[in-house]
Amino acid sequence: MAPTFRADHIGSFLRPAALLEARKSQQVYADTALSSDIAAATKGAIADVVQKQLDLAIRPITSGEYERTIFYSGFFEKLEGMTTTQGLPVPGRVSLGRTVREANIATGPIRRTAPAYLDAWEMLKSVTPPQHWGECKMTLPSITIEHLQLASGTAWAPGVYTDDRAYFTDLAAAYRAEFQDLYDAGLRHIQIDSPNLCLFLAEPFLEGCRTDGVDVDELLDLHIWAHNEMLRDRPAGMSIALHMCRGNMPLFHDLSRGSYETIAERISIFEYEDEERQGSFAPLRFLPKGKSVVLGIVSTKTAELEDIDVLEARVREAAEVIAKGQGRSAEEVLEDTLAVSPQCGFASIDVNVGHGFTEEKMWAKLVLLRDLARRLWKDAV
Repeated sequence: MAPTFRADHIGSFLRPAALLEARKSQQVYADTALSSDIAAATKGAIADVVQKQLDLAIRPITSGEYERTIFYSGFFEKLEGMTTTQGLPVPGRVSLGRTVREANIATGPIRRTAPAYLDAWEMLKSVTPPQHWGECKMTLPSITIEHLQLASGTAWAPGVYTDDRAYFTDLAAAYRAEFQDLYDAGLRHIQIDSPNLCLFLAEPFLEGCRTDGVDVDELLDLHIWAHNEMLRDRPAGMSIALHMCRGNMPLFHDLSRGSYETIAERISIFEYEDEERQGSFAPLRFLPKGKSVVLGIVSTKTAELEDIDVLEARVREAAEVIAKGQGRSAEEVLEDTLAVSPQCGFASIDVNVGHGFTEEKMWAKLVLLRDLARRLWKDAV
């Protein structure tokens, strides 16, 4: 089945100056109730960004994540049993210069007692014409994003769980309930943001695991299992994509530098912004038939606009690699397997991090991808 959106995007956009200014008046965290002024500014900014996407034929339609402080905020904090905790030890393999960090850990059994993102979805719906609700997308953080960044055995308090699988079993149940509530409210497209999975191909992380006595293969298998457990029994009419990338922040991007070759047989969702960091398209030869790939081939770290002819050539190169691995023609693969997108969001946190970016340059990149999709696929918006 061909991808729904031939020119996809990750979901986060540069925050407009008026929204950033409004948010300065309140320290906004994931579990903080917004003041009426900030709530109104947020809704107004989302209405504006939705209209911009409609005007430019940019799909899917998202809120730009304007309601969030960072891309993964707002889910773990709302689960019963989860407590935001300061001063947790950071393992050397993911330290990025830090020794302690804030994280959400299970201080009791994890239970979902209320929706996390239903209010955000209702806000997006309220400013989107009903005929376009089916073209909307929301993002959720990876089920493993807290776990991977903590020292072994510290994702829950002593005595709460017996092992990682028990922890992830309860967490996966919370995700499945969230999917169902959002589906029942009309949402049809969800994206799981899993930049942390890219660490499994980075030598500093792998070396850190060896130093910490962590079996890398067992850890990767656990995280793949957790994602699959999260997706089990999802609503039949809901599309759930996994976004895997190196991020926009230079430290993380450099830490996760490396080829996908070592994990490609187990995970096949990649960004391909440049060959120096990600390697060639060769790992795509492992892609199974029936799976779709969105190629993140446009940078959100630099504002320079890519050449559409070069981008087209790269997409066709990827199609050739997949075709050879699947024993099919490149044209067949192009038609039913591929789409394109930026390699990451434009503002994964509420402070814009891309180098030299303006809102105008951001929209130019998205229009470039729209035009590339129209060149490659007759069914593109």
